[in-house]
Amino acid sequence: MNVEVVDHPLVAHKLTALRNVETTSPTFRALCDELVTLLAYEATHTVPVEPCEVRTPMGAAGGLRLATPKPLVVPILRAGLGMLEGMMRLLPTADVGFLGLVRDEVTLSAGIYADRVPSGLGGRQCFVLDPMLATGGTMATAAALLLGRGAASVHAISLVAAPEGLANLEAKLGPAAAAVSVVLAAIDPQLDAHGFIVPGLGDAGDRLYGRATR
Repeated sequence: MNVEVVDHPLVAHKLTALRNVETTSPTFRALCDELVTLLAYEATHTVPVEPCEVRTPMGAAGGLRLATPKPLVVPILRAGLGMLEGMMRLLPTADVGFLGLVRDEVTLSAGIYADRVPSGLGGRQCFVLDPMLATGGTMATAAALLLGRGAASVHAISLVAAPEGLANLEAKLGPAAAAVSVVLAAIDPQLDAHGFIVPGLGDAGDRLYGRATR
C-alpha cells in the first residue's frame, strides 16, 4: 500500500485553518473544497490516458486524453460529500457512486447502510473520499467492496489520518493492499480512546454541515 503525504505550503496553510476550532462551517466547507483539489492533483497522477490528435488554429497537434473506462469517484456519506466538488473539478467526466457507512462506536467496525456503486467495475480506477482516516475500518470496507467488484485500483483521499488507521487498513486488506494508495494532507500522532484522531480537526461531518443534520 502506497501512502503519500502532500508536502506543499498551500496544503499546510489550508489544513491549519481547518483545524482551528474558530473556523465556521461555511469557511470550513470552502477550505475543504480547495484542499481536496490540491490533494486530487496528486492522487490522479496515474489516471489512465491514451494518445489522440486535435487540430489547433495552426494545424494538427498530438496530445493525451483520459482513457476508458471512466474513473469512478466514491464519497463516503456524509462527510465525503464535502470533498466531492473539489474532486470533480479535476475529473468532471468521471462517474460518481456513493457509499454510506456507519461506525459502531463500541467495536469501531464499519457497516454499510447505503450502496450506490455499480456491481461490476471492470478494471476501473476508483477514488474514495473521506475526510478522516481514523481507525481505517471505513476505508478498508469501502476498498474491499470496490476491489471485490473488479476495480483495478483504489485511491483513498483523506485530509488527515492516524498511524493506527493506516496500519489497520493495510492489515485488513492483506494482499489486496497492493492495489490501494492513500493521499493525505497530514498523518497525526495517534487516536484517542474513542477512536478519534488527535489533534485532528474534530468531527468533519459536524463541522461541514452542523450537528442538526444528525
